[in-house]
Amino acid sequence: MDKNAVAVAIFNKLAKEYQQKYMDVGLYHTSLDFFCNSILKENPQVLEVACGPGNISQYLLNKRPDFQLLGTDLAPNMVTLAGINNPGAEFQVMDCRDIGKLPQQYDAIVCGFGFPYLSKEETIQWIKDASGLLSAEGLLYISTMEDDYSRSGYQKGSSGDEIFMHYHQSDYLTAALKKNHCTIVFTDRVITQYSDTHQVTDLVLIARKTGLTV
Repeated sequence: MDKNAVAVAIFNKLAKEYQQKYMDVGLYHTSLDFFCNSILKENPQVLEVACGPGNISQYLLNKRPDFQLLGTDLAPNMVTLAGINNPGAEFQVMDCRDIGKLPQQYDAIVCGFGFPYLSKEETIQWIKDASGLLSAEGLLYISTMEDDYSRSGYQKGSSGDEIFMHYHQSDYLTAALKKNHCTIVFTDRVITQYSDTHQVTDLVLIARKTGLTV
């Protein structure tokens, strides 16, 4: 079975449990605050991809109520929860690999921990598609679990379900951003202790689209 389809089914089943566990995004407030403060335009058009239950959406809209936010996720139950948690925003079911089909441009795009469910090739293509959707000087916010890509594999969660998790490396993410005319303006790493023996590094990159090859 397709690894992505399995992930979607699990997230759809465990949407409420995920909401209870991850609504607080305070660990990433430094990068999210930087993102909000770096968008000078009023009432900007913001796209959030892989929005989950709207946890990041909620933080962003509390900081910037003027954001005109469209959130997307492939798990319908996540989209339902996101709408409940953020009644002033718009949410729809959409595969993050299809963002290139969206008809308009955005002043900012957010993808918080969508990459762990995309392969290296899909991630690089996503960055290209996202750059194509960004307006000039637009901001791109991405976060993912950082490690050698070869360490990617199935992991069993507390529910007992197994899901394939992709680790990603800053070198090829940075190269893909540069190739697609996005200059990194902020980098952060957050260490998360999942258990006594399991520690994960979360990588956050914020890039601004320029009109020049960088």
